Order: sequence, then structure tokens, then C-alpha cells
Amino acid sequence: MTEPGAINRPAINRPGGHCLAYHATAGDSPGVVFLGGFMSDMTGTKAMALEAHCRAQGRAFLRFDYLGHGQSSGAFEDGTIGRWADDAIAAIDQLTEGPQVLVGSSMGGWIMLLAALALPSRVAGLLGVAAAPDFTESLIWDGFDDDQRGILMDEGILHLAGDYGDAPYPITRGLIIEARDHLLLDGPIGLDCPVRLIQGMADNDVPWQTALTLAERLAGDDVEVTLVKGGDHRLSEARDLDRLGRTLDALIETIGQKDQ
Repeated sequence: MTEPGAINRPAINRPGGHCLAYHATAGDSPGVVFLGGFMSDMTGTKAMALEAHCRAQGRAFLRFDYLGHGQSSGAFEDGTIGRWADDAIAAIDQLTEGPQVLVGSSMGGWIMLLAALALPSRVAGLLGVAAAPDFTESLIWDGFDDDQRGILMDEGILHLAGDYGDAPYPITRGLIIEARDHLLLDGPIGLDCPVRLIQGMADNDVPWQTALTLAERLAGDDVEVTLVKGGDHRLSEARDLDRLGRTLDALIETIGQKDQ
């Protein structure tokens, strides 16, 4: 992991002497902020495709890395849902102006909800791609057997094999326990901005029913779910990226009509 002070791109300071790396493109409002997934980073396919899409339209765009991700400092194992949500809130607060549309991929879909709840006056709309609120509990902890739970609680960390040839995922006791303070799907979610959710039905990481549950929990009425038959978790093929751009454009158009 990159150590504090060793970042070669723009960064903002965070608690503990850490630095949050980012890339911002100036442009029109509402701006777009991309929130990446668990062990992902701001150079991923969807982040870069959306940046190019927004740049072509002259729209402001921000991508960044959470603590312990990509080019930001710190150890991944020190991260928690609350800490990463605070990173997102700080990035929106310090690096953007005016209303923003948050685009959250996988874990980023959980982070975008927490950020929107913390900054309701700054968030004009939400777009989730395989959004995974509460995944630490419903998809990880609930999927562990007794032996795995025992190892995690006793040793503080458990490494899970990745599904895409990635390095093993370190799951920490702190991640699981701290995340329980941020669970959302067990009750109403007090957000009434327009929300669009894109979910693959062949997603091996996040069940497609999660998108329907999230849509039901959201307080607002302007919520649309797009189910992609055969779509995987990453939704990063050319047709997926085209759909993502079109969905973002339509969402921004809806926001503009709402503001008139």
C-alpha cells in the first residue's frame, strides 16, 4: 500500500495522516461522483468510461480511492464501511460544488446511500450498479459457516478467494462488526431523490433481488430498477457501459425537469 505523502496525484488529507487520491474534471452541474466497490479503485472500467462520457458532455466528474484502495494511503485491512463512507463524504464536501449525482458500484452503492443520507442537500440523484448495501452481513457473515466465523472472531481476519482471479479478499472482524452500525435494508431509507438501479440477473456476488428490496425501502417514489438478464456483477462490457451512460443521461434529464 502507498504510504502517506507518497501520492503522485492530487490528494486531500484525512484523519490519521492519510491521503485520499482523486481525479477531478471541471464542468457543468450537476456533477457526477463515482464510488467504487470493495477492493476496487478509481481506474476501473466503469469509472474511466463514465469520466470520458461526462467529459464529452462538459460535465463535472470526480473519481477517488478510499482509504487502503488504489493510490490512496493506508492499509486496506484498516478500512470499514463507516470510514469509507466518511471518505466519500469528505470528497464530495471538499472536491465538488453544487448538486451531485452519485454513481455507486457494488459496495459503492452502499457508500452512495450513506453519503446521500449525510448530505441530502448536495445529492440530486443516485445511480447504483449492482448496489450492495448491507453486503457484509447478508452476503458475507450470513454465508460463513461456524468454522469461518470462529476464525474471524478469534484471529481478526479471514481471507476469501476472489471470483475474478484477484488476490484473496481480506475480511476483518472490525469490518463486519463496524458495518452493523450502517445497515440500511432492515427499515425505510429516508431518501426521496431520483434513484436508478441497474442489476445483472446472473450476478454471482449480489442477488438481483437486492435491487428490488432496496427500491422498496427507499422513501421516494422516483425509483426505477433495470434488470439485465445474463448480466454479471461487474457489468463492464461495452453494452453495459452504453446502458450506464444512457441511464445517467436520462437521470440527469429527470433532475433538470424536476428543478424547473
